Amino acid sequence: MPYMASPPSPPAGRSPRPVPTATYRLQLQPEFPFAAAAAAVPHIASLGVSHLHLSPVLEAVPGSAHGYDVTGHARVREELGGEEGLRALARTAREHGLGVVLDIVPNHMGVPAPERLNEPLWEVLREGPASPFARWFDIDWEAGGGRVLLPVLGGRLGDEMAAMSVRNGVLAYHDHRFPLREGTEHLPLPELLDAQHYRLAWWRLARTELNYRRFFTISDLIGVRVEDPEVFAATHACVLRLVREGVVDGLRVDHPDGLADPGGYLMRLHEETGGAWTVVEKILARDERLPVSWPVAGTTGYDALHRIDGLFTDPEGLAELTALHREFTGAAADLGGEWGATARRAAREVVTHDLAAEVERLTRTAAAVCEAAPESALRDHAPWALRTAIREVLARVPVYRPYVAAGGPVGAEDRAMLEEAAEGAREAFAVPEEAASVDVVRDLALGQLGDGPAQRDFCTRFAQVSAALRAKSEEDRAFYRYTPLLSATEVGGSPGRPQVAPEEFHAYCARIQRDWPATGTVLSTHDTKRSADVRAAIAVLSECPRRWADLLERVTEETRRLGGAEAPDPHVAWTAWQTAYGLGLRAPERLVPALLKAVREAGLRTSWTEQDREYEAAVERFVTAGPGGPPLESVTAFAEELREPVRANVLGAALLHLTMPGVPDLYMGTEGLYAALVDPDNRRVPEFPGVRPAGAEDALGGDGEASGRPAEALSREKRRLTVTALRLRREHPEWFGASASYEPLRAEGPAAGHCVAFTRSGSVAVVVTRLSLRLAEAGGWRDTSLELPPGRWRDPLGGRKAEGRCALAELLAGSPVALLVRD
Repeated sequence: MPYMASPPSPPAGRSPRPVPTATYRLQLQPEFPFAAAAAAVPHIASLGVSHLHLSPVLEAVPGSAHGYDVTGHARVREELGGEEGLRALARTAREHGLGVVLDIVPNHMGVPAPERLNEPLWEVLREGPASPFARWFDIDWEAGGGRVLLPVLGGRLGDEMAAMSVRNGVLAYHDHRFPLREGTEHLPLPELLDAQHYRLAWWRLARTELNYRRFFTISDLIGVRVEDPEVFAATHACVLRLVREGVVDGLRVDHPDGLADPGGYLMRLHEETGGAWTVVEKILARDERLPVSWPVAGTTGYDALHRIDGLFTDPEGLAELTALHREFTGAAADLGGEWGATARRAAREVVTHDLAAEVERLTRTAAAVCEAAPESALRDHAPWALRTAIREVLARVPVYRPYVAAGGPVGAEDRAMLEEAAEGAREAFAVPEEAASVDVVRDLALGQLGDGPAQRDFCTRFAQVSAALRAKSEEDRAFYRYTPLLSATEVGGSPGRPQVAPEEFHAYCARIQRDWPATGTVLSTHDTKRSADVRAAIAVLSECPRRWADLLERVTEETRRLGGAEAPDPHVAWTAWQTAYGLGLRAPERLVPALLKAVREAGLRTSWTEQDREYEAAVERFVTAGPGGPPLESVTAFAEELREPVRANVLGAALLHLTMPGVPDLYMGTEGLYAALVDPDNRRVPEFPGVRPAGAEDALGGDGEASGRPAEALSREKRRLTVTALRLRREHPEWFGASASYEPLRAEGPAAGHCVAFTRSGSVAVVVTRLSLRLAEAGGWRDTSLELPPGRWRDPLGGRKAEGRCALAELLAGSPVALLVRD
């Protein structure tokens, strides 16, 4: 198998661009525009990073707090300060020695209200398939009878017509505005509606009748066909100009798995940017590998997050905690009791319900291939059988998607994966002869039934739907149902086996250093369900499951005794108390939205589309009175007992992230202690020295320090550690970059398994304590020791010196971690 030994080379004739030593992610929004970011640059530069990492900056839906709902690719977002504001930010960054990395969104655009804000889409709605912009969007015109379904109505059409009117040649409906086909503006409203190139419909019809590709199941994000060279050129012109003019130095590519041809897209992007450092938001399964043919530096780093978090998860305690979770919640195996069964049920629910329209398109295409095929073996496959086979194969794909092109070669991994999925899919058929439809679906997904238009369409769409299914069924459903240890249910995680042994971590790091040395690594992002420091606290529960269960009984009784609202079900109680413990603050205004999102995503009693308002009100009352009320004092006391193990996890995870192979990306505020829950909580802007953004809250962010808080000392300690490590990376990039080395160090003695240690290029030694609560209960380090490589070593944090064989009890006497530099 070929390996990428170094970052991809720039196209011929172009000079290589510098690879970041570390990046710092800023989540821009109208309340934190370019000017506020520029004011924060001196602080960010002082940390030791080399590049700012900016969230999307192109024109987006007004008020968007994230920017992924792009409405215009030709200009920089005015709400952030426009292109001049971006250029001013880049100049300020350059003055402080920083480059700029930009997040781009090639897969989709926003469907805004009013719709005119998306000019290409507006033209398509007005002119239909004949519009020169029709090629931009992934619309199945045939399925819609030449019209695109717009699921924007609050009720059925007949009930909503009274809210519609024609004004100044435009159809108005509440905040929506739609163009009119030429010559139709004077028709009676019913006839006018039928005469358009679009069909306004009740929003619930999106599930079964939508005929454009969307982002996952979000109908107000429409898929873009960047595989078309003209569409690529038009949608990337502004970004590429900023790269060529030196305003932007590198790129983060959002959701490449949604694209028709991720590899082809990335190759063109590589050529057009001159080989700029580029990472992709590719979510890898635990044993999955990034395609070696992609000309990128690597991923955005969720695979690294999983390995770091896994080191601090105790497998024995997790098994006991899982049993206690089943006992407390009474969850059935497939509704949160067991991970595998829960994930399988969620996949079937999503592929059958949420992605029904996408499956129908695949079914129509497969049926068309069968009917047009000259071979008799492909005839007489009933649509229901093809539909069943598609669902069953999709539900068994263990990764986000295969990478296959119709008529092209098939990688061994993709072939084995789809053949295994097809074999399992046969179980859904009672009649063996009807199970032959599975073979058709498998061969179409593998691109082995020809390379005609229908075959290419099926092969591409199958992969895109597979990615949407995996994301929606696992991260957005099963992760919220299977909740023994919330720190394990993170993006890129493996809740059924979250633990990572030191040997596995070292093997991963060695492979990354060899194959993808400039890949990204992360611990917290705008998409993580809980920030790294919240997960670090929760992970300690895997070391003390019985103590957690006892606490849960105690706070449940306290809530009842104090007259507080009881939890509407035990699953919510478990999740809410663990969330409150991890956050470490009495903040019902933050806990309630996070818990409401959790119960809606879980879909057990309520959901985004079928809300049970009475149940949700009960959740809110409970969270406010219990985890957000006086009983939290017991949780606070419990957390104080675990202060040292949490400290070890926080500092250990941070140090590993900053020194392991790859380019660390720090999310805004995480240089200090940073407690955040799922979005939008994690998109609150922290306070930077000298900057007070509009709407900023007093919460752990930035340095994470607030007068009188117990977390203040740990926040200062984490910040000092972060700055020291980042400045080492900046001052000595050869110790950490593509030409660097990674060598594990192995402790010896009774507590050796609690130590993770390695050196980088023989110049930096890293020593981290894992599972420190178990370590303390077993008697501490005792006579466990670590042999350092030859030379004299010093600790730039505390001034300690060491050489040769060191007793870990002495080396880690004042801190659970050590960062050593060889003199």
